[in-house]
Amino acid sequence: MKAIGLISGGLDSALAAKIMMGMGVEVLGVHFSSPFSGGKAEACAKAISEGLGFSLRTIKLDRDYFEVVRNPKYGYGSAMNPCIDCKIFMLKRAKGLMEESGASFVFTGEVLGERPMSQGPWALRAIERESGLEGLLLRPLSAKLLSETLVERRGWVDRDGMLALRGRSRRDQMRMAREFGITAYLTPAGGCLLTDRGFSARLRDLLEHGGEISEPALERLKVGRHFRYGGSKIIVGRDEAENEVLRGLKGPGEVLLEVIGWGSPTTLLSGEVSGKALEVAASLTARYSDCKLGAVPVAYWDGDRGEISVGRAGEDLVEGLRVRWRGRRRRFILESRGEGGK
Repeated sequence: MKAIGLISGGLDSALAAKIMMGMGVEVLGVHFSSPFSGGKAEACAKAISEGLGFSLRTIKLDRDYFEVVRNPKYGYGSAMNPCIDCKIFMLKRAKGLMEESGASFVFTGEVLGERPMSQGPWALRAIERESGLEGLLLRPLSAKLLSETLVERRGWVDRDGMLALRGRSRRDQMRMAREFGITAYLTPAGGCLLTDRGFSARLRDLLEHGGEISEPALERLKVGRHFRYGGSKIIVGRDEAENEVLRGLKGPGEVLLEVIGWGSPTTLLSGEVSGKALEVAASLTARYSDCKLGAVPVAYWDGDRGEISVGRAGEDLVEGLRVRWRGRRRRFILESRGEGGK
């Protein structure tokens, strides 16, 4: 018997694979590489596959996935995390791999009630239905608490050999990891940037001002302090490493700024580059520099070099322009816990 297993790089999916292999199932792992999770998840997924001895295929999430993030059918969680739509998207891809490889079913490391948005009973049923895997989607860690699947009824796996885990505590998983010798996996808090409200605020700002989700755009969201002045976006570096990144991200028509002769952040001004926007960006650069003069000399360049003298931005201006999480813009569609969230 052959099965496709979703391997996130976390402990739950590693344990699910171990249980399946213990039943004699040939596991074909698939890891979906997301720009919102970084390279650590991919490295952990690879280490898990090598440690347990199953093959792993990595699939890079593409523009179709970005559209899911932009406009999820089932809405967002506590930030910009479209967890239900994300899982449906990946399982649809896994279903295609299942058919292509001759595998018989798909399994995941989902645990009933572990994540409030996507792992309640109603959400698990919706995910199974929407992915087109009804009866062929197995959750070994909570199988004894869920309805019997076609996989179990046909005797492909032994229901008694699976688990009845529920809730957010990972004590049982940690114990099993020690027993199985599984050590390389992501920590529970080491996952998706879309659950981080700081990053989500920047992403929402990008979308609200007509930006497109792309890998270059996302690289900008990962660094610096972010400010919005009308149609202008201002990113101020926090250390030399971020300064270097911002200098490398500058595109045509964009402006870099630094204080002259003092320790200074690098600032990237993009969007509408007006004289007033340049002045505001310069004052923010001065604010986070080492210069304490009343009039701070700031150099700027967008091809040609110029200089401007400004005061340091005050607290009111900083807080008024800072891109921050201001609450969810739209309600979670499945608040009623209704079947399918219609």
